[in-house]
Amino acid sequence: MERLEDRFVEVVSLGEPMLEFNAVAKGSLRFVDTYTRGWGGDTSNFAVAVARLGRSVGYIARIGDDEFGKCFLDMWKREGVDHSRVIVEKGGFTAIYFISLIDGGEHDFTYYRRDSAASHLSPEDLDLEYIRRAKVFHSSGISQAISESCREAVFKAAETAKKAGGKFSYDPNIRLKLWSENLAKATVNYTIEMADIVLPSMEDAKFLTGESDPKAAAEKILRRGPEIVALKLGGEGCLVYTKEEVLRVPGFPVEVVDTTGAGDAFDGAFVVGILEGWPLRKTSEFANAVGAVTTTGKGAVSPIPKREEILDFLRKKGSELWR
Repeated sequence: MERLEDRFVEVVSLGEPMLEFNAVAKGSLRFVDTYTRGWGGDTSNFAVAVARLGRSVGYIARIGDDEFGKCFLDMWKREGVDHSRVIVEKGGFTAIYFISLIDGGEHDFTYYRRDSAASHLSPEDLDLEYIRRAKVFHSSGISQAISESCREAVFKAAETAKKAGGKFSYDPNIRLKLWSENLAKATVNYTIEMADIVLPSMEDAKFLTGESDPKAAAEKILRRGPEIVALKLGGEGCLVYTKEEVLRVPGFPVEVVDTTGAGDAFDGAFVVGILEGWPLRKTSEFANAVGAVTTTGKGAVSPIPKREEILDFLRKKGSELWR
């Protein structure tokens, strides 16, 4: 029988899971009567993407001992995400959020997360050997923003992974409703200096660098020290910067239903490509495809494609890299 201490994975993700309630009809939440329940939280979405795309992944977090926490445990088990290092907090609550949909697949969020179980995560909660044994550790600016103790846990986990020879993958995912502009900028810039792979949105990059031009913004972020900057440009694809090459990889036109979680799915796919040892162009095209397909359904998790589905999508698109 497998023991808890013997269970290790290639990728470890750390952060805040939140149960999702997605409005069935478009418009303001005050006019919506029906919601579809799903799962969210950027780093949990990332973990599901990695699992569906064929690599082993584990999640580190705190959840409440409530029905919503149990719902996450059920989902991670179904998806093959190792949750052996998730702490179920007695008396804690699992955060939730509501999505209101507007035209063009855009959305607005209403959160109930203050003092959630996830925000209580601390460095003392970490199984450092679990992190050392992984090839990639992933986290985000949201994970750092929800509390000081969670921020310190991200730093401790990243330091542990890097000292063991692993890669640190980081999505700034800046949400200024969670922390001050000054603290966000200082923390994220410092974390970028630690990271090997940085996966910002253009909105994040502009906030951090003051640059509206994607190339100028990506170049400034690269100067802070990461090996790879993959700047997400939505439907336009991505711009990838390293010291050796600059790649502009176009996106895939799809009928957008809901953009929730598409960036997280892109992150997961990009890390999978790195683990596969693919060239950066192939990795970027794969990630663009996963991000695009994720926008074609409602919610953060349900539309994330499985590996065979995305490979079939790429072949049908006639990509020379996927023949």
